[in-house]
Order: sequence, then structure tokens, then C-alpha cells
Amino acid sequence: MLKFALPVRYAIALSGLLISYFLLISLFGWHTNPLFSLFNGVITAFGVYEAIKGYKLRKNDAFTYADGFTTGIVTGFLATILFTLFFGIYAGNINPTFIDNFMGPWGSSTSLGIILFTVAICGFATTAVLTLSFMQLFKPSWNLTKSENTTEFVGKEVIE
Repeated sequence: MLKFALPVRYAIALSGLLISYFLLISLFGWHTNPLFSLFNGVITAFGVYEAIKGYKLRKNDAFTYADGFTTGIVTGFLATILFTLFFGIYAGNINPTFIDNFMGPWGSSTSLGIILFTVAICGFATTAVLTLSFMQLFKPSWNLTKSENTTEFVGKEVIE
């Protein structure tokens, strides 16, 4: 259970940032424009990156690819679930006309469940792609160290 304490903390903070951003843009009436949801990816990237970095700093030499990948996935998936729950409460109870305004002409045939499913799938996909990308930065290197007997080649000349 202690292995998931750090990702859960970062997930709660990340979902808080996503919710705050959504409420901020809703003050200006921009929350019905899907273009502004692109910044959610930037916020998610920041949260996942910081979670993996924090876990690596904690583990030092014991850090493995699997641990970092798990940290990023747990952080992003839990934050996505929390944000989707908030989004469902907002669209279903706080502002019931949100779906009609958000979907425009397609709103009459779209249910809240479909919207929530789409929000969740987008969050999960974003998390998976970002975690895989960031783990390329954090994974341990397999580069071999140079020994003293190694000869370097520069062009056709041999330097000893």
C-alpha cells in the first residue's frame, strides 16, 4: 500500500489542478469551447512528470522502469477518475444545460454517460502516452561504460 501513497497524493493534486482550471475557464464562459480542453493535457503532463520524478528521487538506485511506469499510470488514471466524477456532478447537477451548450447541434442525441465515457477515455489515453514518453527520460541507461583499453575511432584514424 505504501507503494501507491505517492501516486495517490500526486493524483489528488493533479485532479485539483484540472478541476480548478475547468472552474476558472467556466467563469469566462470558455468551458463550452473544446479548444480550451487541450490545456488539460499540459496540466496532466506536468502532474505525471512530477509524480515519476518524485518517485525516482525517493527510490534513487532502486528505481526501475516498471516502478516509474506504474507511478505514472496510477497517478494519471486516478486523477482522470476524480476529474470525471467532478465533471459528471458539474454537468449533471450544477449546470444541467452544459451538455447542450457544449455539444451544440449534436447535444440532443448525446447523453451525459457518453460524454463522461469520452472524458475518461481521453484522460486514460493521455496518461498512457505521457507515461510512456516520460519513462524514456527516466529509465536507467543501458550504455556501457568505457574501459581503459577501449580504442576510439575518429574517421579512418585510430587515436590511442
